[in-house]
Amino acid sequence: MHSDDVDAETGAVAVAGAVDHGSDGGQAADGGWEEVRPGGAPAVPGVRMAGFRDRVGQALDLRVLPQPAVVVVIGLGNEPFTVEGGTAQGPSTSSHRHPGLVASLSPGPTRIHGRDVECIEMCLSPGTAYALLGVSPHELHGAVVGLEDLWGRGERQLREQVAAATAWHERFRLVSEFLVRRAARGRSMAPEVAGVWDTIVARGGRVRVDDLAASCGWSRKRLWSRFHAQIGLTPKRAAMLVRFDRAAQALRAGGNAADVALAHGYADQSHLHRDVLAFAGCTPTALAGL
Repeated sequence: MHSDDVDAETGAVAVAGAVDHGSDGGQAADGGWEEVRPGGAPAVPGVRMAGFRDRVGQALDLRVLPQPAVVVVIGLGNEPFTVEGGTAQGPSTSSHRHPGLVASLSPGPTRIHGRDVECIEMCLSPGTAYALLGVSPHELHGAVVGLEDLWGRGERQLREQVAAATAWHERFRLVSEFLVRRAARGRSMAPEVAGVWDTIVARGGRVRVDDLAASCGWSRKRLWSRFHAQIGLTPKRAAMLVRFDRAAQALRAGGNAADVALAHGYADQSHLHRDVLAFAGCTPTALAGL
């Protein structure tokens, strides 16, 4: 959970290079962050979960970058998070304070501030988010919003129960049981939409929308409408996001921009530059250094 640290495997608010430490295993990561991951398979498919605790009381200042997952953060500390920024539809200078957060697939330029942070973070596949959040990712309007706005009193009760637990494995159990109950009464994404999303991810975003429509037997217009309503992005935008995410990981791992562009299906380095600027608001060089 470093400042400006974003990783597709651990979420928009995360420590890069996560390691599974078992039910109660912790790691004092760089900068004094403890990171813990539950052992075994997730209770609800499509959920990746981790616990984070600030051991040294440092201030948190994180840039939220788009990624192919909806990120849910349950804050367990005494101080709420402060969210500054806008949405994918436009910038904003307003600030909002929330004890828990939900970051959409492609939020606008946003920063999250906090102090003495302790939290559980979950990365949800779009299909799982559709079932668990109570709203379609489309209804998040490309923003970072308060979790209490979606889960209401249930969010407060869960947060209080989890904060009262002293062991990470007990915290993970409480959250998992809550998710299982929500999933049991949640909506199911159309199998055609879920299948198209899985294809986009499996192919790293290197797909043609006409081929995606043909694969599920829908017209291009119907696919666009149903996919956007349930995922929150058009199929083309979703493919761009997945490709950007793969390229961002490669850049942050030290890859040369020209080589990364070629490896991930960009026409050339300037094409990669345009996509990184559109999604991250910075150049590939700046992204690599975050």
